[in-house]
Amino acid sequence: MSLSSELKETLKTLAQTYETADFLNDDPSRFLRWYSDPADVEAAAFIAAMLSFGSRKQFIPKIQEIFELADAHGGMKCWLMDGNCGGDFRSFAEKSGCGGNYNRKFYRFYSYEDMIDLFERMGGILKKNGTFGECVYSEWHASPEKHLAEVVSDLFSGCAVVPQGKTSANKRIHMYLRWMVRRNSPVDLGLWNWYSPADLILPLDTHVIQESIRLGLIPEKSSATLKTARAVTNSLKEIWQDDPCKGDFALFGLGVDQNKNDE
Repeated sequence: MSLSSELKETLKTLAQTYETADFLNDDPSRFLRWYSDPADVEAAAFIAAMLSFGSRKQFIPKIQEIFELADAHGGMKCWLMDGNCGGDFRSFAEKSGCGGNYNRKFYRFYSYEDMIDLFERMGGILKKNGTFGECVYSEWHASPEKHLAEVVSDLFSGCAVVPQGKTSANKRIHMYLRWMVRRNSPVDLGLWNWYSPADLILPLDTHVIQESIRLGLIPEKSSATLKTARAVTNSLKEIWQDDPCKGDFALFGLGVDQNKNDE
């Protein structure tokens, strides 16, 4: 589908309206500014992204608990690398009332042990590569035929907390990549200047699917698949050829406006 001139202008206006520093207030992207050292930011933001689903009122406090625990042990990178993050998180779990049953859920589907697996894998990556960004760059450079999201997913193969699969939308990974790659944004940090924003895929969640269907960007029965995410991304490239994920803010804004109209 080719976008009408009117729709293009509407989406441009909405993107400009909503891609502001105020967006950070109630969004998991607020955690991007928790640390100043890029090595801390990369690792911490990945953990935050992996928990960013469901109710924000529920997952934002959970992310904050992890960050505060890391800060009590020297900051995120230091904590993940020191070899004791698993034990620290088990102690935290016991204080939180899990009674030593670390298979109890920390958040939604993920247990305390699932989270420890994520922390220890990230710690191993940092010990070997120095930073998460260096690791991802090295793996992508060795396999440039892979999309960056697939590279990241493969680094955590078998990890319950990290989305897997070559046909699913993998929204949380694509959101993380938006944070790391997009530049000149009051929200996204653009730390990975070695990757082009033009090659990013839109983080596809239920909200974005609903708005995209309503606008006619995708068929009515579209689901959260990589194919759907690429279709929405390609439509947005008609407006932002070099930065299609700017449209993420436009669709978010459109959803906010729509909800206001429905009230």
